[in-house]
Amino acid sequence: MGSICEGRVVVITGAGRGIGRAHALGLGRQGAKVVVNDIGAELDGSGGSTGPAGEVVELIRSTGGEAVANGDDISTWDGGANLVRAAIDAFGRLDVVVNNAGVVRDRMFANASEDEWDLTMQVHLKGHFTTARHAAAYWRDRAKAGEPVDARIINTSSGAGLMGSVGQAAYSAAKGGILALTLVQAAELGRYGVTVNAIAPAARTRMTEQVFAATMAAPDDPDAFDEMAPENVAPLVVWLGSPDSAGITGRVFEVEAGKVSVADGWHHGRVIDKGARWEPIEVGNAVLELLAEAPAPTPVYGAG
Repeated sequence: MGSICEGRVVVITGAGRGIGRAHALGLGRQGAKVVVNDIGAELDGSGGSTGPAGEVVELIRSTGGEAVANGDDISTWDGGANLVRAAIDAFGRLDVVVNNAGVVRDRMFANASEDEWDLTMQVHLKGHFTTARHAAAYWRDRAKAGEPVDARIINTSSGAGLMGSVGQAAYSAAKGGILALTLVQAAELGRYGVTVNAIAPAARTRMTEQVFAATMAAPDDPDAFDEMAPENVAPLVVWLGSPDSAGITGRVFEVEAGKVSVADGWHHGRVIDKGARWEPIEVGNAVLELLAEAPAPTPVYGAG
């Protein structure tokens, strides 16, 4: 089997550990030139180094691949710009952005603090904006200059973004925002040769090990299939980053263990039209009629 990403230049945020690390190694094995971005911080935000990113770079290079480390903070405008520039400076171009970096500040909504909310939005939602925004401008300019563009943005949402998750209001809101961002990016950037998709993965990371310790535990049997290994998520991202995925855009994929599915989002429901302004009692009766016929919503994770 050939290398489906041969020569593709990819930046991956938060790629020093967990799912991002698996993406970087998987893309490297498939011939991509990888910019491994990671600030090297602890889960509480302390510390910071390019150590984890450097380790991933060495692993890619040890198998004959090409990679460089980058320690820019993608939750800032300049950090996103610097990351895009790092790819172009190192490899002469950029083809794929994989937005993966994230943090968690889990708290029941009534106990959430402003700082926890702001940080979660800054890293997840703004972090998905900055690198992709600078990359999009680069691809737009190339397309307008008449150069061929076959680019990808791959965003990372979550089941919490799709369904909500008790105790994770900020995280769920940020991940839900990423889904909406994905749809708009796909609609706007297709004219420049850019496709945009999102994944909602379930896998073992430093974040999920803390929240879902039992579910994320590795199997005792070393020969058993490790369903929560982050390496299970990477093949989908590798394929989405390849030329083979051309034409696939604006979609959200759930991926876990050996399973992959296409998530189906909001749709317009049945309409009752009075043709005039409603009285409150009337509109209430109409709502009850509509709800009686509507399918029950998927429960929020952790509810009930």
